[in-house]
Amino acid sequence: MQKQVFLLATVFFMMALSAYGQTTKQDSTYKKCFIGSTFFMLGNLSPTNKPDFVQLNLGYRITPKDVVSIELKTWKYAWSLGIPYGKSFEAPEEEFPGYIREYGVALAYQRFLWKGLYTSIHIMNAKQAFFDDSGNKIKNGYQMFNTYRLGYQFKFFKNRFFIEPSIGLTHRPIQSKMPESFAQLNDKWPNYFVGEPGLHFGYNF
Repeated sequence: MQKQVFLLATVFFMMALSAYGQTTKQDSTYKKCFIGSTFFMLGNLSPTNKPDFVQLNLGYRITPKDVVSIELKTWKYAWSLGIPYGKSFEAPEEEFPGYIREYGVALAYQRFLWKGLYTSIHIMNAKQAFFDDSGNKIKNGYQMFNTYRLGYQFKFFKNRFFIEPSIGLTHRPIQSKMPESFAQLNDKWPNYFVGEPGLHFGYNF
């Protein structure tokens, strides 16, 4: 499923580059606030491994270069988040005996370095619920999930809308004790993931 999302993100990134390249001048209208989400929600259209992913971003621009935001998220997954791209990525033998549902709130800080180029850090506290293959909840848990991103913001329609393709490193410094059957698979892999694609979008106001 994440491979399909990565392909979709790449397509949207190329479309954004094309549209941006046709812009003859940049609008200087400055907007303080924005609301947005991520195109990762397109993964919900996948016929298999649907993440049931929902995200809402609410942001405020302290200065033209410094931005803070709150991100509300929920999704489910059935593989360790530390499995790198390769033959083990979403492999059947690595699948949990059930799935994990998470509900998270993240605080994010974004710093623009040059034109639309930015870096950002997202620190999320997430409540976890572990479910078995029959859909029965077997345990609750907690996870701190941090993401560090490098990306570029493209503005459209007189700075009313934006798209932010990015690449990220995720890190999970805190994880409460998982059910043993989940932990046996999860503990085989690191608590970080390199190369997570991102494609946020938003409306400025």
